Amino acid sequence: MAIEAGNETGGHRRIRLGMVGGGQGAFIGGVHRIAARIDDQFELVAGALASEPARAMASAKELGIAADRAYGGYEEMARAEAARADGIEAVSIVTPNHMHGPVAKAFLEAGIHVICDKPLTTTVTEAEELAALVKKTGKVFVVTHNYAGYPMIRQARAMVANGDLGEIRLVQAEYLQDWLTERLEATGQKQAAWRTDPARSGAGGCIGDIGTHAYHLACFVSGLELDELLAQLSTFVPGRLLDDDVQILLRWKGGAKGMLWASQVAVGNENGLKLRVHGTRGGLEWAQCDPNYLWFTPYGQPKQLLTRGGAGALPDAGRVSRVPSGHPEGYLEGFATIYAEAARAIRAATAGVKPDPAVIYPTVHDGLAGMKFIDAAVRSSAANGAWVPLDR
Repeated sequence: MAIEAGNETGGHRRIRLGMVGGGQGAFIGGVHRIAARIDDQFELVAGALASEPARAMASAKELGIAADRAYGGYEEMARAEAARADGIEAVSIVTPNHMHGPVAKAFLEAGIHVICDKPLTTTVTEAEELAALVKKTGKVFVVTHNYAGYPMIRQARAMVANGDLGEIRLVQAEYLQDWLTERLEATGQKQAAWRTDPARSGAGGCIGDIGTHAYHLACFVSGLELDELLAQLSTFVPGRLLDDDVQILLRWKGGAKGMLWASQVAVGNENGLKLRVHGTRGGLEWAQCDPNYLWFTPYGQPKQLLTRGGAGALPDAGRVSRVPSGHPEGYLEGFATIYAEAARAIRAATAGVKPDPAVIYPTVHDGLAGMKFIDAAVRSSAANGAWVPLDR
């Protein structure tokens, strides 16, 4: 079973997709390519896959991209594809963080829809400029906070919105890894090198890499907006230039409180993303290691295990499920849901109509919120853990 995404235009044709970054030696590019094809909505036809032209061409050849659509740079690609009758309709940006803004700007100005990895940019100012450009061009802009694509996260969001938890009081999120416990970047490991480099990653290390995922998930499910935070950003590994552990207290608008812990030096954790939301009438717990399960505890009653496709599953979860209950769906499918929702939005934009209201994906405004979160956390930590507002 696959998510249908062709109804907005009355037919099905794969959307022509280009990619910037994601060539040989890159992890996330492969993930995006798989996600884009799971529901058969996109076809990769062009790319500027690496900063080095020779590697970009070699990467394109491996992926079966025609030689005349393998580009040595993103600017050349944006100009050339915009001029083609069969040019790309959307671009996937999977570069290191510092290139997200410039690449997105080039393709938006060329009239091409954008699917961008997080974080949106490396500064709030650049993110605000990008949000203004999206508004001006009217193009679809999707930020791949992929965990928002999990069916049981959609279930949790719907339950909160339906009032099943009552008034929200507490929201806690954590995202724990241990892969940077030692100074891996000093060995030349590519993924560690750019993620710990302020010039390529921005002002935040761990907070930008995985903390933004936890933050977006907390906002996405709870429906709350953050008012202010108190942050402690730590760098435990000697010689490292950016934070590798983040501990934050949160004050949400409306009075709810919360905590967020993200770490890449928490030994014993591979990819420990968890979310807890508690209200006056009940609580929810979800963990990415068991993504098809959602624990719901109505106040004064036994804890209930809700499963993807099982009893109590809502249509919000069902519309983004692909296989029958009892069969696991996970990381790649969550990513694919974001791409499927992007396809729906792009098809609707092409047809000059609005997508179905059920279509949900992280937008440029979610990306801007993430940048404000990073900025506020860095400011708070620099002020020895002072409470600071999300907006300056």
